Amino acid sequence: MVETLLLSAMALGLLGFLAAIATYFYIKSLPGGEGKMVEYAAAIRKGAFVFLRREYMYIGIFVLIVFLVLTFAIKPLVGVAYLTGALFSLLAGFIGMAAATLANVRTAYVAYRTKNAGDTLSVAFKGGSVMGITVAALGLLGVAFWYWFTRDAAVLSGFGMGASSVALFARVGGGIYTKAADVGADLVGKVEAGIPEDDPRNPAVIADNVGDNVGDTAGMGADLYESYVGSMVATVAIALAGSFALSNMKIEYGSLPIILAALGLVVSLLAVYAIDLFKKADPQTAIRNATIVAALLFVIGAYFVNQIIVGSIGTWLAVVGGLVAGLLIGFESEYYTSGNPIKFIAESAKFGPATVIINGVAVGYESVVLPFITIAAAVLFGYFSAEVWSAPGLGIYGVALAAVGMLATVGIVMTTDSYGPIADNAGGITEMAHLGEDVRAITDKLDALGNTTAAIGKGFAIGSAALAALALLVAYTETVGLEALDFTKVESVAGAFLGAAMPALIAAMTLKAVGRAANKMVAEVRRQFKELNLLNDPNAKPQYDKAIDIVTQAAIKEMILPGISAVLAPIVVGFLLGAEALGFFLGASLLVGALIAIFMANAGGAWDNAKKYIEAGNFGGKGSDAHKAAVVGDTVGDPFKDTTGPSMNILIKLMSIVALVFGTLIHQYGGILLKFFTH
Repeated sequence: MVETLLLSAMALGLLGFLAAIATYFYIKSLPGGEGKMVEYAAAIRKGAFVFLRREYMYIGIFVLIVFLVLTFAIKPLVGVAYLTGALFSLLAGFIGMAAATLANVRTAYVAYRTKNAGDTLSVAFKGGSVMGITVAALGLLGVAFWYWFTRDAAVLSGFGMGASSVALFARVGGGIYTKAADVGADLVGKVEAGIPEDDPRNPAVIADNVGDNVGDTAGMGADLYESYVGSMVATVAIALAGSFALSNMKIEYGSLPIILAALGLVVSLLAVYAIDLFKKADPQTAIRNATIVAALLFVIGAYFVNQIIVGSIGTWLAVVGGLVAGLLIGFESEYYTSGNPIKFIAESAKFGPATVIINGVAVGYESVVLPFITIAAAVLFGYFSAEVWSAPGLGIYGVALAAVGMLATVGIVMTTDSYGPIADNAGGITEMAHLGEDVRAITDKLDALGNTTAAIGKGFAIGSAALAALALLVAYTETVGLEALDFTKVESVAGAFLGAAMPALIAAMTLKAVGRAANKMVAEVRRQFKELNLLNDPNAKPQYDKAIDIVTQAAIKEMILPGISAVLAPIVVGFLLGAEALGFFLGASLLVGALIAIFMANAGGAWDNAKKYIEAGNFGGKGSDAHKAAVVGDTVGDPFKDTTGPSMNILIKLMSIVALVFGTLIHQYGGILLKFFTH
């Protein structure tokens, strides 16, 4: 039975991938616009692929080096699995961005031709589904294949490490690009020159629209793909561990997360295509209904999957608890980025930029509390559900299953997130091509909803990252034979402090990187405004390619150091201070990283929507002093929510899975520094 289900999971992964490709060609077959729309869309698409080709070249060099290290230092199959995990992640990003850069102009054109928000939503949503379904399908296919082929946790960990290492580069590189372009466009265009956000006279405007794709589509896709894979890998690794409570059912418990992911892919596909049934409703209601349908179908199906494979209700409850926690964190993020807190920040803009910054920081910190309580509840519920209602000794497995449940419907979660950048790009194309206020009203409505779905997607990403990193940490302790972590040891305390410092270091690196790249973009936009007389000469043409090239080079250069640091840090700590110190290093980085991630994601989102609230006509509207103050807050918040915050999710999982992959070597040869001082 299990063998048949595993083969079925692989087949579903392949079919899901083919469905995503079919949707891509459906999007491509739709009318691609006319006149200036086509010109601007082509420039965005070209710029996106210029960045992606250069980024993938550098990532490819890194992946090849790590592949060789794993092949010779661990074992060849681990290296091969690492390579497939990395390649699948790169492939998902490529296909998803290819679809997004086709769907943007088609979304704008449908809005222009039909003036119908439902039809416009359908195109943008299906464009986003290519990324969402590809992430779910390739993640499932890879994990199912390696589990079926090897039953080896080390090999599966290699696959997960491939996903993680690509994700950090893609998220950091894309985040630096998109925010440097955005800050450059806003500071010189909106603040200094006083021109609209997507005015085609602004040389940074195409780069800004490119950034939506490389950061919020390819980058976010790599992020959730890595969480999705990591949660399955950690759960399988715990099931296959030597100390697993039900050693006579290792294969069944190892198979359960994979079969659940296959079910999640099926319900995500159904929800994506159900959007046409809901599109007559308000767009926000339509997307929420599609998400709820997927969640309900998954909960029902998961009950029967659990009964068939392991015959236990406790594991099902753990899965449901994780899914509910993910939804709660998403809604909590939605409240802090689109509820009363944004009105509070917007009102404070009447008193200047300083109060906007102070209150935005306060909202960001406040927004950490409820998600942390929710994650704590999910951990407790997952543990005791499996421990009490399944079998004693299954508690930690239940915590890992909660992470699987949170991301099992990643197909629809990623779809709702990828839809946002498409709607944003459609609004930009509408503005640049002068399609009219009635068309812009439709795209603005969908774009505003996209900001909300992005906040929910970030909430899912953060919550799943915390649970997946915790599960990977447990799998690591199993690998190195640690029954408990002793905080009274001096090396443990040192490891904890080093771990807590790591997210702060990466946060500083990424924020500085955005600042340096943005400085170059600001200088370039100012130069073009002055030398080409773009604001006064109607025949002058901005040099879009030059702006794109500057920010591309800056982003790729700046992404290298944070990526390499995250991979090397756990290895260095493990070999110098030992396996137990590394356990504390991972635990401390998990807590601090999750805190920074939620704080920055929600503070940035709140600043963004506070600005939009003022632009809607409140507290003086566009052009008022309050609006100018809110733009400053939004500009500060951009790298918070789209670069540094998201990079924390990947950091805590990447370091955990690197520790898991190198765990056996660290167990044998770790603690060099301690041995030196004690002998």
